[in-house]
Amino acid sequence: MVRVLKSTIMDAPVDAVWDVLRDFNGHDRWHPAVATSEIERGLPSDRVGCVRNFRLTGGENLREQLLTLSDLETTFTYCLLETPIPLLNYVAHVRLMPVTDGDRTFWEWEGRFTTPAGREQELGEMVGTNIYEAGFAAIREHMGLAA
Repeated sequence: MVRVLKSTIMDAPVDAVWDVLRDFNGHDRWHPAVATSEIERGLPSDRVGCVRNFRLTGGENLREQLLTLSDLETTFTYCLLETPIPLLNYVAHVRLMPVTDGDRTFWEWEGRFTTPAGREQELGEMVGTNIYEAGFAAIREHMGLAA
């Protein structure tokens, strides 16, 4: 099993970062890899069990399901249901925690998945760089924060 763990410090309060991230269908407004997104069956984007169906800028279609969401703990967990990329049994967890020194946010993004034999490093690096680290940079830009 591949485990990808990335974290960063955002120069913004937890509540401000959470306001952006908790919208499970909002990633098309800030992540550079996502072109369009919609929640299936008209469900709210914060309802556990909802499925976001989205298209990447390269045209690939993916579906992910929200497994947990906690406003109290500023966390959510989701899994991949359908993807053209061989990330099998993919489950990711996003957690925000306050950094009280300066009213900043610690953001941790972790994913676990299996891959076809021999592709662990390639796909692990792709997720860590193209999804997680690109997401950190995109949120900073979206929120007008310094890098």
